[in-house]
Amino acid sequence: MPRLCDADLQLALQSSGAVLIEGAKWCGKTSTASNASLSVLYMQDPDNTGSYLAMADTKPSILLKGDTPRLIDEWQMAPVLWDAVRFEVDKRAKTGQFILTGSAVPSDNVTAHTGTGRISRLTLRPMSLFESQESNGDVSLRSLFNMGHNVEARSDLSIEQIAFALCRGGWPASIKLHDAAALRMSTDYVEAVINYDVSRVDNVEKNPDRVRLLLRSLARNIATSATYQTIKTDIEATDITISDKTISSYMNALRRIFVVEDLPAWSPSLRSKTAIRTSRKRHFVDPSISTAVLRTNPGGILNDFQYFGFLFEALCTRDIRVYSQTNDADVFHYRDKSGLESDLIVRLRDGRWAAIEVKLGKKQIDQAAENLLALKARINEDKMGEASFLMVITGGQYAYRRKDGVLVVPIGCLRD
Repeated sequence: MPRLCDADLQLALQSSGAVLIEGAKWCGKTSTASNASLSVLYMQDPDNTGSYLAMADTKPSILLKGDTPRLIDEWQMAPVLWDAVRFEVDKRAKTGQFILTGSAVPSDNVTAHTGTGRISRLTLRPMSLFESQESNGDVSLRSLFNMGHNVEARSDLSIEQIAFALCRGGWPASIKLHDAAALRMSTDYVEAVINYDVSRVDNVEKNPDRVRLLLRSLARNIATSATYQTIKTDIEATDITISDKTISSYMNALRRIFVVEDLPAWSPSLRSKTAIRTSRKRHFVDPSISTAVLRTNPGGILNDFQYFGFLFEALCTRDIRVYSQTNDADVFHYRDKSGLESDLIVRLRDGRWAAIEVKLGKKQIDQAAENLLALKARINEDKMGEASFLMVITGGQYAYRRKDGVLVVPIGCLRD
């Protein structure tokens, strides 16, 4: 299945000697890279891993020989390959020579050079609803920024289908599976993280029980600005003690294997002196991690509509991040001292920005629109420019423009 980042990868290959594709395990890095490469080195091939590692220790340049672009999959197993690729790129003085993929960031100081100017970086996330062909894509984020505000569309996704897609996640291997088989993959992913991956990343053994409790606390606090103290208190309610240092260490490991991806705060210029909260919002790279670690399913979250709302925000955050990346945009959230907030802020490189609220049900749309208009009035538009659009993403069926100019768009209609 095509990915939105395919075009970004081709552009990166045209501009850089090598491209590093990073992201969580099972998100499709190898498949995406394989489609764009002419030769492949699989470092995890059990028949050859020993030989490859030995060769990397003695003469890594041999592993780089092959038709280009040459894919080196899971390069971090032999970190010396990073410097070998960088040196080979300099020597060949050509673009599009190598693609590196990795599902973990190596320890600090394992490479002699950052790769700046030689190796371009590309983040791959689990599939958005448009990529999994569950969103019809009738409303484009790019067109909204280009003043295409006369939205008229209809989503075919029901609330039940959204709940299923959320619990299944955007893992490519699960997209074409059905029912329990599709839901099982996110559970397998979480168990692999707890029992193996989180310790493998830095070769420091971590207590699986504490890792599980940490993930559960993060899941319960998804799409909130929960502090480490909140998480610590939550974990210790189970009579298991955990130190701030341990939480920090575990969180760092989870970031390095791309499980955790918090949402940073936006700090615009305001008309008045209002303190802006700078705390990040807690998010996983995919909302299915939350439901898997809490051992719930579509039926379970449908029975807890309040929590479903937080998970729906996490789903929309994942998709907006995917769509924004193809537009070379960054994603933030906004909250100030008065409590005024916006779930998502999308900012393009040229300074244009848009504010988005996420509301699962129809009853909350009016309040969300009022919040967005209040935020717009608070922004110093002389410095920040006028908002390109204000939008409420819903779990409903119809996309339309309100009389106040706020757009209402179902998640099942969005694309890049």
